[in-house]
Amino acid sequence: MPRSNVPELDVLLDKEIPVLDKGFIRVIDYMGTDVDVAEAARISYNLPSEADKRSKVSVDKLLRHLMRHEHGTPFEMCEIKLHIRIPMDAWRQMVRHRTASINEYSTRYSEAIDDKQETSPDKWRLQATGNKQGSSGYLTEWVGDCPFRPTPILEPDAHPPGVFLSLREKQLHDMAVKVYDERLALGVAKEQARKDLPLSTYTEAYWKCDLRNVLHFLGLRMDSHAQEEIRAYANVMGYIVSKWCPIAWAAFNDYHHLRGALLLSARDVKALSSTEAAIEYGWIKRTGNETKISYVSSNRELAEALSKYKRLGVVAVWQTLENKND
Repeated sequence: MPRSNVPELDVLLDKEIPVLDKGFIRVIDYMGTDVDVAEAARISYNLPSEADKRSKVSVDKLLRHLMRHEHGTPFEMCEIKLHIRIPMDAWRQMVRHRTASINEYSTRYSEAIDDKQETSPDKWRLQATGNKQGSSGYLTEWVGDCPFRPTPILEPDAHPPGVFLSLREKQLHDMAVKVYDERLALGVAKEQARKDLPLSTYTEAYWKCDLRNVLHFLGLRMDSHAQEEIRAYANVMGYIVSKWCPIAWAAFNDYHHLRGALLLSARDVKALSSTEAAIEYGWIKRTGNETKISYVSSNRELAEALSKYKRLGVVAVWQTLENKND
């Protein structure tokens, strides 16, 4: 039986798709297609005729069933191998997904890649106030009496703070490279000379993963809450998967709760029609008589539930009570 191939993905083989300022993703090889996922699933109960196996309608229905009911194993029959150039800090977020086979560029054997990710003056992000690990909006003006404002290098009041930060970034990168090169010139071992290189330093790796775990990675890292830099890589990987396994990709976007589907927890369902359940979960509280309900505004689960109810166009029974406080 001939090897399965996807012409739409074949045209991308060995081509560098740019990511960020100096990064890229390159498709090295792949194994399997949507059809192979379907065939792996069908082996469980008997293979149908060759014509039926290759029917697009049949494959579409089966893959959507698998995705909808979270039957993940058949998706492991497909694998893809990528060559990735990525800054160290974003790379950390990839390797913590412990499902890929990885071989990375070694700065013990070779000199570090002489490229750093640089931030343009208008891309310095602000710390989010409601999310300790995220960002929100961009830095556009000086905040308070910043002790770093007086500088002989740049007149602070004549420029936005982003210009200052990008200049300081460049100085830091240049100093790190100079110190690294000095150590190598003096004969210091590469494994030790590298220790003060910034996390913005680019690395390269081969990254091989099966489709099931690629989709899990993308569900998390394409989400709007993911860090912008790793999201840029995930978006390119999503584009690659859409060419590789378009039926699986469409089903993933329809049924994954971080890609547009709506996941209702048992609490979401019970609290929808029960004031007592909402009180038990700490979502709302009584203040005085039974009809006066106060929202617990600091409860994140409550906020998420209300967002889901709004998307569904339904109203919880306790939202209809009179004299409620938002």
